[in-house]
Amino acid sequence: SMASPALLMRVVASAYSVAEKAATIVRNVMATGDLGIVEKTGANDLQTKADRLVQMSICASLARKFPKVTIIGEEELPTDEVTEELIEDGHCEEILKKTCPAQYTGIKEEELVIWVDPLDGTKEYTEGLLDHVTVLIGIAYGGKAIAGVINQPYYNYEAGTDAVLGRTIWGVLGIGAFGFQLTEAPAGKHIIITTRSHSSTLVNDCISALNPDSIIRVGGAGNKIIQLIEGKASAYVFASPGCKKWDTCAPEAILHAVGGKITDIHGNSFQYNKEVKHMNSAGVLATLRNYDYYASRIPNTVKQSLVP
Repeated sequence: SMASPALLMRVVASAYSVAEKAATIVRNVMATGDLGIVEKTGANDLQTKADRLVQMSICASLARKFPKVTIIGEEELPTDEVTEELIEDGHCEEILKKTCPAQYTGIKEEELVIWVDPLDGTKEYTEGLLDHVTVLIGIAYGGKAIAGVINQPYYNYEAGTDAVLGRTIWGVLGIGAFGFQLTEAPAGKHIIITTRSHSSTLVNDCISALNPDSIIRVGGAGNKIIQLIEGKASAYVFASPGCKKWDTCAPEAILHAVGGKITDIHGNSFQYNKEVKHMNSAGVLATLRNYDYYASRIPNTVKQSLVP
């Protein structure tokens, strides 16, 4: 008889279906026209009804199946009873058929930490820049991002009424990443992708020092990593403390699964154990290829301004 799939593969397979449910919630909230926007710390730090409902759906669905896993979500939410319609019980069969990498077969529930950003790119969502929006579910073990799911609820939304809306990208270290076409940025071109709504002198000085051919300013960390793995950008550079662990965990796992690299501005790896501080206070540097080229050109003045 077949051994039952390893815990990690079951968690990823469930997270895949949970992310698809999340995308439906995101689209439904937008369709009602009432986003229920709340300012958290200011006009660039927003929360909508979609952020709240999606986080409840993801956390409750995964906690029900994997009660001993630590789940950390972006939003501070009351621990209300979650209505059954928010619960997703399904899983992706295709993921369960993949062989779990040997180093992860013995993982226990209590050793996993799941970092959830229910709606990455909230500000863009409220402004109708729907292709910037992602749902992020990152899975960490031993402080390291080892698996991730990124859903784009509005992927293809400008492709006409017949287009299939939305897609789910997933990856596991040692297996690879799926649901997109891996593409490298044009050789010899330095296309830098960075923040749209959290710019600063430091952010811009850092980018100028890298002498880019072009700069793309978009919302969402998930969105930026997708641009790297699809070859639209060569480096994601953010010399600022605004990014959090739930922004980087899922994208990091997917980027690393295809041979890319993400660190802070100093070149330090991110830690994802449950005790870690939530802020990535020393910024972000990520590439699919040629990491060292960009890392070596980050100015010391920038590094000195960003304390890990």
